Amino acid sequence: MGTALVTGATAGLGLEFVWQLATARHDVVVVARDTDRLDQVAAQVRAAAGVRVEVLPADLSVPEDLDRVAERLAVTGEEEGDDRRPVGLLVNNAGFATAQSFVRGDLGRELAALDVMVRAVVVLSHAAARQMTSRGRGAVLNVASVAALTAGGTYSAAKAYVRTFTEGLAVELQGTGVTATVVCPGFVRTEFHDRAGLDPTTIPEAGWLDAPSVVAEALADVRRGAVISTPSVRYKAASALLRLAPRAAVRAAGGFR
Repeated sequence: MGTALVTGATAGLGLEFVWQLATARHDVVVVARDTDRLDQVAAQVRAAAGVRVEVLPADLSVPEDLDRVAERLAVTGEEEGDDRRPVGLLVNNAGFATAQSFVRGDLGRELAALDVMVRAVVVLSHAAARQMTSRGRGAVLNVASVAALTAGGTYSAAKAYVRTFTEGLAVELQGTGVTATVVCPGFVRTEFHDRAGLDPTTIPEAGWLDAPSVVAEALADVRRGAVISTPSVRYKAASALLRLAPRAAVRAAGGFR
């Protein structure tokens, strides 16, 4: 039994990560903005799974909050007077689509998205990797998207960064006992799309994945040390097609904002 820290832990894939890790007997540190929802999730997971759940409220677009989460990841378990256990798995899951035109939209929202999906991933991966390599074991799992291969504005650009960043981190971590994996799902049935103002009826039924399957495959890929995890055969095929297609065709197809 180890300890995992999950960002964006109160909804969607983040909540599913929490439940699957807890039922596998991992203690969890849950990170999100909404303290009430965090407390509710923590109480439910403690009661159902019987594991330790540490609540860490934080808005990852706020530097001071981000620093507090990084400080938690830096804990090695050897600090005098600190009974917190070191984190053995970091799941960088927090993120959102801006749901607006870049040119006509609010620049502050675009920058907040980058803070959460890029800056926070870098800062937290750095803190976790330093702590984990000092102990010779651990894993970083970053949540990207098949959208990383499209041309869908800030969201796609952020996820493209996360994908490439994770690959580079995996190379640097070779031989340390620590791994880095990036999961790149397609459309998953969560509240993400409602928050982004996307109409789910515009997506064919075959295009949808369910959160439990995505999380289970991602965690299985972490256990085997895979660098890129693309859940489902259909999205593996879609990703291959996007990599091979002319970029003009990819741009014409559009994508998330």
